[in-house]
Amino acid sequence: MEPQPQPTKDSAAATVETVFRIESPRVIAAVTRMVRDVGIAEELAQDALVAALEQWPRDGVPDNPGAWLMAAAKHRAVDLVRRRENYARKLAEIGRDLETTAPPQEPSDPDDIDDDLLRLVFTTCHPVLSPEARIALTLRLLGGLTTPEIARAFLVPEATVAQRIVRAKRTLATRNVAFEVPYGPDREARLGSVLDVIYLIFNEGYAATAGDDWLRPALCEDALRLARVLSGLMPKEPEVHALAALLEFQASRAAARTGPSGEPVLLKDQNRSRWNRMLIARGITALSRAEATATGAPGPYALQAAIAACHAHAYTYEETDWTSIATLYRLLAARSPSPVVELNRAVAVSMTEGPEPALEIVDALAAEPALRDYHLLPSVRGDLLLRLGRTAQARAEFERAAALTRNAAEREMLLRRAGETA
Repeated sequence: MEPQPQPTKDSAAATVETVFRIESPRVIAAVTRMVRDVGIAEELAQDALVAALEQWPRDGVPDNPGAWLMAAAKHRAVDLVRRRENYARKLAEIGRDLETTAPPQEPSDPDDIDDDLLRLVFTTCHPVLSPEARIALTLRLLGGLTTPEIARAFLVPEATVAQRIVRAKRTLATRNVAFEVPYGPDREARLGSVLDVIYLIFNEGYAATAGDDWLRPALCEDALRLARVLSGLMPKEPEVHALAALLEFQASRAAARTGPSGEPVLLKDQNRSRWNRMLIARGITALSRAEATATGAPGPYALQAAIAACHAHAYTYEETDWTSIATLYRLLAARSPSPVVELNRAVAVSMTEGPEPALEIVDALAAEPALRDYHLLPSVRGDLLLRLGRTAQARAEFERAAALTRNAAEREMLLRRAGETA
């Protein structure tokens, strides 16, 4: 029997990088529970990565690389605590022997979820942080993205992302944010922040606000992965399953949303045979779980997922159940009032009652401060005016929408639509 070739230094390093990206969220979460500081925990996890880069190419990749990284990071956490001048105080807080003693007991609660990764999710998405900081920190610690990767995804300077992450860690430390899963009424409020962060990450990948590309698939994949992990960690939370369902449905259309040159393809023009039926099936399953675990009226993500399901069930644009979609948007507007929801409702109304009543809804939104620079308002208005035969006004609206968007691909599409009305 011929000897098996030994992995090269480069292949071992690549293995380290891959394993670290996969395992780092759990390593950071476990170490954070020990040292109670996400910034220090990330540094210790990075130390374990450096040790792996030194040892694995020389000694070979261990049988359980994730466990190796976890043990290395925990060992460094123990050493760190022992070196501190306030070692005695830390012993009282953390335990006499961190390597063998169980973590401190949390208050007994029937809804207690004892999972370090979930604690990390609630920490990175804490309301004391700005939305931008929550997104950056979540992608860094839970998504495994580097600072340059986050900066490229959101088209901002690396220094800006690095500053957001540093400030976020400092804020969590100075505000003494507890590393915990909230209990009782606090959980629902905090969970909303977690879900919103994941949804914002997905949306930036699904319809990029700026830059040359219409889609950024990597961000969609990161958000979808986080949503799936969260639904596994919180199986009794209907809105968690609902968000996962919504993202599965939305992601299923990705291949059909751009043309050969990366140009946007509108929903009515998409080739639905390119929709991913496996993701649609996953969405249906997740939505069923959301409905099965719900005890009251559906939440905002459940309503949005139900709307996405109506589109997913239609094999052609003409088969779309616009009546149900309009009803769901009306419920969503009552549950979570927002100008954007009302704008989407106008689109559904235009398909069930015609463009005239829909235009009344859109015109009523013109004075909304939140929509002053929102390019989809004139875009939708242009569509409605075009259907009413008011082509000159429609062209002006498409041109205005093109001037407002910061996405190059979307701007070209809107200008093309304006030209087609001439």
